[in-house]
Order: sequence, then C-alpha cells, then structure tokens
Amino acid sequence: MKSHTDYLWFNTKQRQEIIDITDEVAAQVAKSGVKEGFVLVSAMHITASVFVNDHESGLWQDILRWLEDSVAPWDPRRYRHNETGEDNAAAHLRSLTIGHEVIVPITAGKLDFGPWQRVFYGEWDGQRRKRVIIKVLGE
Repeated sequence: MKSHTDYLWFNTKQRQEIIDITDEVAAQVAKSGVKEGFVLVSAMHITASVFVNDHESGLWQDILRWLEDSVAPWDPRRYRHNETGEDNAAAHLRSLTIGHEVIVPITAGKLDFGPWQRVFYGEWDGQRRKRVIIKVLGE
C-alpha cells in the first residue's frame, strides 16, 4: 500500500473563515500516485474543522449564522472554559459540532465526490498559525 502525507498551513485574517481546500487535496492525491484508496483530511487544532459541503457563499453565511445563533454564540461570559483566561470556548464547540476530519474515496486517481461536493477548512478561532494534515492511502 502506498502512503503520502502533506500539510496545509493557515493563518487566517479573520477569526472565522471557511476556505475551500479541494484543489490542494486533489493535488496531493495526484502527487501520491494512489489510484484506488482514501484520503484523510484532518484539522490538527481543536478550534478548527474540516468538512464536505457545497461551495456556495450563501450556504457559508448560513453555516456561520447557524453556529452563532444556534450552536455556540460568541459570548465569552457564557462558558466555563473561558474562566481559564481563554475566550474561545465557542470555537471548541463549533469544531465539535462540524467535526475535525473527513475521509474521501479515491477512484481512478481522483477524488470521488458526488455533485457539488468540495472539501473545506473551517476556522473558528483564527488569526494564528494552524495546520491540516492530508494523508493519502491506497494502491
């Protein structure tokens, strides 16, 4: 079995951002030479996410609003975690809700998606250096 590992680094300009990383993931699949297998894409920080969804800006705004209004409002006084001197408890909860990794099948050397699917990095507590691992496995 072949394996290939690479990392993406992020230092977002905003505290929260959604970034399409599909092309970077596909480039690593091509570089790996794997024709049949899987690629794991995982955020290596507990206040970030990796997810599969549609590349549509209205949906991104809906996701951000849903996280703020329904999942974890950014209200530092609301959370016990923030009593430690942090202010990012909401980012931890957002990451827990969205998830920190995805596995995408590889068929004939390409990401095997359904219509409209793309891979995204979700940053919930940015403006500092973070990374994502891309691990390709297969034949």
